[in-house]
Amino acid sequence: MADAEAEATWLGLRRDVKPLVMAGLALGVGLGGFFDGIVFHQILQLHHMLSSYPDASVATDIRLNVLADGLFHLATYLFTILGVVLLSRAWRFHPVPKSGRTLLGATIMGWGAFNLVEGIVNHHLLGIHHVWPAGPGPLLLWDLAFLLWGALFLIGGYLVIRTDGAARPTASDDAIATDGTGTGPE
Repeated sequence: MADAEAEATWLGLRRDVKPLVMAGLALGVGLGGFFDGIVFHQILQLHHMLSSYPDASVATDIRLNVLADGLFHLATYLFTILGVVLLSRAWRFHPVPKSGRTLLGATIMGWGAFNLVEGIVNHHLLGIHHVWPAGPGPLLLWDLAFLLWGALFLIGGYLVIRTDGAARPTASDDAIATDGTGTGPE
């Protein structure tokens, strides 16, 4: 029975929302990256992609850092395009609910996933930049706050989706899961 339930739902959501959620996740990664690059790198100028690189000649080379920022923006642009393509395909080729709430929640989740992955990889594992190196308090404080922000977006986005009736499993989904016939209650 547990296997049948797992087939009827996906991450505790109706299986038919999966293409919409995948599109939102890709959009969220792209939009989260754009926010990071535009706000933190360009407007506030808190850091660049390589501004904490261990080799000082790399960390202080503004031309190289701007190039790295541009490549980062290219990646976020590609994720955004992927999200738009997945969204278009979801609505054209799959019987998904046209739910703005599910799409919004998935986009928030994608942004949170971006923050978590980028924060863990670039801030902690590679150490190539930190959120606010010249800010008040230790580097670790700002880097951990960035990770917390990501975790809150990931959880909050999922909760937005779960509160959408279009994404919640229904009694007929449960019937499909328990009797295996593929038909709901008559």
